[in-house]
Amino acid sequence: MGRLLALSLLGIALALLGERLLALRNRLKASREVESVDLPNCHLIKGIEAGSEDIDILPNGLAFFSVGLKCPGLHSFAPDKPGGILMMDLKEENPRALELRISRGFNLASFNPHGISTFIDSDNTVYLFVVNHPEFKNTVEIFKFEEEENSLLHLKTIKHELLPSVNDIIAVGPAHFYATNDHYFSDPFLKYLETYLNLHWTNVVYYSPNEVKVVAEGFDSANGINISPDKKYIYVADILAHEIHVLEKHPNMNLTQLKVLKLDTLVDNLSIDPSSGDILVGCHPNGQKLFIYDPNNPPSSEVLRIQNILSEKPTVTTVYANNGSVLQGSSVASVYDRKLLIGTLYHRALYCQL
Repeated sequence: MGRLLALSLLGIALALLGERLLALRNRLKASREVESVDLPNCHLIKGIEAGSEDIDILPNGLAFFSVGLKCPGLHSFAPDKPGGILMMDLKEENPRALELRISRGFNLASFNPHGISTFIDSDNTVYLFVVNHPEFKNTVEIFKFEEEENSLLHLKTIKHELLPSVNDIIAVGPAHFYATNDHYFSDPFLKYLETYLNLHWTNVVYYSPNEVKVVAEGFDSANGINISPDKKYIYVADILAHEIHVLEKHPNMNLTQLKVLKLDTLVDNLSIDPSSGDILVGCHPNGQKLFIYDPNNPPSSEVLRIQNILSEKPTVTTVYANNGSVLQGSSVASVYDRKLLIGTLYHRALYCQL
């Protein structure tokens, strides 16, 4: 009887593991291939060779790039080189990406930038918020951008127990932000287990010097985050659920879910087209290729434009798609004055004139 019970429990466990594995493959879109959608006036940006995971553009056309992200188990083309912040002036005829100097005292050797966001204060001071993973830990760094010197002055490092696995950030004040946690746990093994079991424990956190709180939860893996032009709504990408959540922002900074847009791809960072309010989404058509890197079968890239997301039937258009022959693992797309920038998790970056 004991052996029969043991065999029965083993069979149940194996069936559960098999079901979870199949579900994970579906969440990763492991069988999906993408058809190319080309743009005519594009070139790879010189100086970005190992990823530009996030991009944020100021109203004056200055674009910031978060480069050199490294994560446990993720491929890197420059595993021993620290990350950095690059800048490109999109008002120039032939813009170049230049690395910004960072003030003394900041630990550059362990700089591992992820999501970024800018905030312009009432006195026109520009703050750059950077999700940082020094030694694979989790912090948010706040810098002051000094344009005349092309430099960043480090102001503050933020750590908090409610920020165990920060992915992306949207600044809403000089020391205030919403941030996504893409995992509930910070331990790498527990992260893998959490993803495998599809626990839906990830969340969005609001941070201010006076209050830190969870304002939305229940995501499979909360990823990119942004805010509507009128500041009334927060958009959150749930990468493994292939969804974009629209949440209403309240005066107390709490969020209430308004709607969910389902897509057929892994949605990463979200950017807003300042001229239209459309959402541009950097996507991964096949997540398995992204996480299990094969140079002979590289991860593909995809950029979507979402128009009228608050309507009953938003319009979703593929702006760009590539099978990895040009751009591998697109994570973000940002636009300014008909100039499109596409960044990647660990590969190159693309500049296109629309």
